[in-house]
Amino acid sequence: DMRHAVAPAEDVENNSFAVTSLLKICTHCERLSKKDLGVRIPRPLGNGPSRFIPEKEILQVSKVDARTQSIFEDAFAALGRLDNISLVMGFHPQYLESFLRTQHYLLQMDGPLSLHYRHYIGIMAAARHQCSYLVNQHVENFLHFGGDPKWLNGLGEAPQKLQQLGELNKILAHRPWLLTKEHIERLLKAEEHSWSLAELIHAVVLLTHYHSLASFTFGCGIMPEIHCEGGHTFRPPSLSQYCVCDIANGNGHANHHDDPFGNEMCGEVEVLMERMKQLQECRDDEEASQEEMATRFEREKTESMLVVTAEDEECVPPRDISRHFEDPSYGYKDFSRRGEHVPTFRVQDYSWEDHGFSLVNRLYPDVGQMLDEKFQMAYNLTYNTMATHKDVDTSMLRRAIWNYIHCMFGIRYDDYDYGEINQLLDRSFKIYIKTMVCSPEKTTKRMYESFWRQFQHSEKVHVNLLLMEARMQAELLYALRAITRYMT
Repeated sequence: DMRHAVAPAEDVENNSFAVTSLLKICTHCERLSKKDLGVRIPRPLGNGPSRFIPEKEILQVSKVDARTQSIFEDAFAALGRLDNISLVMGFHPQYLESFLRTQHYLLQMDGPLSLHYRHYIGIMAAARHQCSYLVNQHVENFLHFGGDPKWLNGLGEAPQKLQQLGELNKILAHRPWLLTKEHIERLLKAEEHSWSLAELIHAVVLLTHYHSLASFTFGCGIMPEIHCEGGHTFRPPSLSQYCVCDIANGNGHANHHDDPFGNEMCGEVEVLMERMKQLQECRDDEEASQEEMATRFEREKTESMLVVTAEDEECVPPRDISRHFEDPSYGYKDFSRRGEHVPTFRVQDYSWEDHGFSLVNRLYPDVGQMLDEKFQMAYNLTYNTMATHKDVDTSMLRRAIWNYIHCMFGIRYDDYDYGEINQLLDRSFKIYIKTMVCSPEKTTKRMYESFWRQFQHSEKVHVNLLLMEARMQAELLYALRAITRYMT
């Protein structure tokens, strides 16, 4: 089982552990500890790191996988705690390692921006989606690194330089195709409030990182850690809660695979595998003309605009600091309803591999390399399984998911047949993807459960990694293209 090194005594107050299972407590245990200590003991509000995935499955990972265990231990040693995002990503240790390395570099290592600025930009980015989980994390770190608490009352209280980033933040989060070199110029030529190119690249990487991490956080139903706001209660537990003393009895969540409606889904995986096989045969047989390929892309792009996110229910306004950063007039849904046209961005004119990567590396050394490894890791990650089937080549499916997300952003790969997307991604999956990428704050447990019902939770987390990285790369492509146009 996981051994937790204890942080030095003086850090313990700030660094309560996040593995909520270690802090679950039944009424009997609670009485005993109260008698001993005379203290009120907080209880976690949720069962484990995710609202969607049974806690047992998440904690099992570190027990069976030595690599995950050692990554968790390193992360714990560096941060003094293990956050729930890392616990859920632990299903995919190779990816988690790359993710943590990149995030640590962006937030802690030498770079153009001061530490409190980095966390303030994290707050700005996460607040676009009212992601209180990430907002609260950054508020804590912003204050820890000497940030001025007044800035937390809203962007209007922050320095002019950060206020000017607000427009870029909004456009990148919701309509990145509207970004122009004029937006970049306004930031770089603002007299005493100007950004340098290196600072701007650092800010852009942070904004896109946290927009897409908000997608992951909502897409996997990540819960706040027990020491965070919204992560605990002092009310006595109800009978349905279970304590660390009976985890061994396997109490807790029912698995979402034991679905009463599961019968009708029977064969879902086999149908998908059969489609992949047929598409592969068609690929080998016939090649569509360039015109036909372009038409298929435009059709898929237009259709993706019409996919409705999450029953379009209105969101509850956030209680946390996000509300000070909101500009509710600017979001994804408004323009898709108005039928605003998304122009086509052709990857052969500006790609991450040939253009974006070298620009980032030049202005913020090593970061281009780290992002590239992280993109590759998410895109190429495979265990050659689909649900219970082994030795499956899933590259066609992974490519369809990645390209569908880029298609929603207007990004086109000339050599890809967009007709494959409709064969491989069904409607419930498309609704989940669209919600996750465009309005992640609306993701519900029902949506998570309604796609790929016969697949493992680890496979759904893998889908979330693909969505997160594809979204980040799409936003980055638009931002870096605008910067390149400004520079040339």
